[in-house]
Amino acid sequence: MKIVCYKENILKALNSVVKGVASKTTMPILEGILIQTNDNEIKLTSYDLEIGIEYIMECEVKEQGSTVVNAIMFSEIIKKLPDTEIYISLNENNLLEIECEGSLYKLTTMNPDEFPELPKIEVENSIELEQNMLKNMIRKTIFAVSSEENRPIFTGCLFEVENNKLNVVAVDGFRLALRSIYLPTKVNDFKAVIPGRTLNEINKILLDSFDRIRIGIAKNQALFEMENCKVVTRILDGEFLNYKSVIPNSWETRIKVNKNSLQNSFERISLISSSSIEKEKKYPVKVSVDIGKITISCTNQTGDAKEEIYISTEGKNIEVGFNPKYFLDSLKVIEDEEVFVEFGTNISPCLIKSVENNEYVYMILPIRLKE
Repeated sequence: MKIVCYKENILKALNSVVKGVASKTTMPILEGILIQTNDNEIKLTSYDLEIGIEYIMECEVKEQGSTVVNAIMFSEIIKKLPDTEIYISLNENNLLEIECEGSLYKLTTMNPDEFPELPKIEVENSIELEQNMLKNMIRKTIFAVSSEENRPIFTGCLFEVENNKLNVVAVDGFRLALRSIYLPTKVNDFKAVIPGRTLNEINKILLDSFDRIRIGIAKNQALFEMENCKVVTRILDGEFLNYKSVIPNSWETRIKVNKNSLQNSFERISLISSSSIEKEKKYPVKVSVDIGKITISCTNQTGDAKEEIYISTEGKNIEVGFNPKYFLDSLKVIEDEEVFVEFGTNISPCLIKSVENNEYVYMILPIRLKE
């Protein structure tokens, strides 16, 4: 195997596939990247038995062949080489030689025949959308995915197509994030729960552009296909939460507030909330709504803090406790200038919604305040 490529091109490919390399495994082959030539292009593949990533790039292939090399070592060497042509070849001792200007590295390789094949996916349903749109949908929901492995179904995001509307939903037991868009072409209804880890890695590969991505769903696998890159992942088993039944459809109190003002107040108040001497204790932030204003406050051994924002209010006065992190996580991903915040009682969920449209909903469960 002998290839010549520019550093910029192979580094872009490596940055994509390295995200599918196993970090903790008893199989050294899974710590590697499979390199295969085909005419005047090479295919790089990584697979940790949960996520598989393939990237195809054009380059000058002087001699066909294939090998597996340790992913981290290979990518770190490429990263630090000069920005010019790189010569990569497999010598007679099965060492991968990397030459660039005055640099020469030789890496041990593994047998490409032992590298596991990516699952062959027979797509049953598929959708296409712009990469920047999928990137936005993941960013607006992924933070609410659960990290608790005892409820594996909640460690992923639900992708649900219903009446030509794509809903992406994340839930962790304390909050819920929902982002929706209408699809431009007619597609079949389907549901699939994609692992949060996969979506995090896909989000790093996605371009902030109008380039298309195709999402294909099979029985227990999903396929994300871009122009020269594809990601294969397993689908999580189990019954996802019936989220429509838990989102309140009415409110007792509603405020319209400047998103940045609310976010800045929560960020300042959370300095007191999270600075308790008793680290194991979690002190909620108290949110009080009166006519024309909202007061956010917190008291603990460190001190106390209070912020007031003048707002538009509808309905009853209310006093509720919240974990400030849940509020902040939601507010940080919203680009709108103003948002609605809707309350029921002091023990029922609170909703953060767009003033302009129904693209997103965030639901947060309150914390009971001590008398």
